[in-house]
Amino acid sequence: MKNNVLYYSVGPLLYCPANRISITDSLINERFGNRFSLALCLEDTINDDHVEEAEQILISSLSQIFIQHEQKPFYLPKIFIRVRNPQQIQRLTKALGQSIKIVTGFIVPKFSPDNAQSYIEQMILVNELVAKKLYMMPIYESPSIIDLRNRIDILYLLRDSLARIEDLILNIRVGGNDLCHMFEFRRHANESIHSIRPVSDIFSDIITVYGMDYVISGPVWEYYAGDGWKEGMIQEIREDRLCGFIGKTVIHPSQIPVVNRAYQVSRNDYLDARAILNWNADSASLVAGSKTRERMNEYKTHLNWAKKTVYLSEVFGITE
Repeated sequence: MKNNVLYYSVGPLLYCPANRISITDSLINERFGNRFSLALCLEDTINDDHVEEAEQILISSLSQIFIQHEQKPFYLPKIFIRVRNPQQIQRLTKALGQSIKIVTGFIVPKFSPDNAQSYIEQMILVNELVAKKLYMMPIYESPSIIDLRNRIDILYLLRDSLARIEDLILNIRVGGNDLCHMFEFRRHANESIHSIRPVSDIFSDIITVYGMDYVISGPVWEYYAGDGWKEGMIQEIREDRLCGFIGKTVIHPSQIPVVNRAYQVSRNDYLDARAILNWNADSASLVAGSKTRERMNEYKTHLNWAKKTVYLSEVFGITE
């Protein structure tokens, strides 16, 4: 779904291990600002032997955040729980009780034909259990999408499966590091993942299959200090935007403002987008010069771009 600003609003998604107790204080005191979303991870960041402990810390943290937010206002980001199996979705939804009210949804890792139906059934079930809508964000990072002989069939199979809950899919996400890991790749701060052709080709196929129907978020950037980290991140986001990604996974608070600034809409783009959306569709002429007389605006050709541009302006703002 791409017909509402909500689907564009995840923005920078800050990953945090679910067993990090300090997250409660950080949210209550707005240490990360007020323009980000939060993923509490129970999967790769948690040792297999400590999952139950991490679940209990997660439940306790969300309960405290919920109670504190009821008592005094503070910025509450969209909060997602990254699970490690389908069964966790229903179990955590029930265990959270009232605290589920502050959870936006669940992140599904390594989404594949082997687990898709189980996750979809769980999402249908929990949305019948609670009085609010819970969203899902599947991550495309499993080994099954690497094999060229099957990739396109698998991507379309998964897209067809998601049609049952299309309105519940807030974003499609890509696992850049997981895909790089399979090829033994790791980019440096001055290198873009889009230059790693085996991985960028997978991204291209995902965007081709899903991009007309869903918002797709960009891969994680793992540098947050040292020479050139910010410049490298900005360059990769430029390439993210150019190929269709919106938003980005982040792993450190210092990355949040970089993503938000990089996705701001230029005033010229905004003015052109508004002009296109305000066009009289019954007009004899459906083409005109832009507001700055620098390029062509064509109603039929640029309408989808204009809609997206206005949504992005509402989420990230306008820059001169």
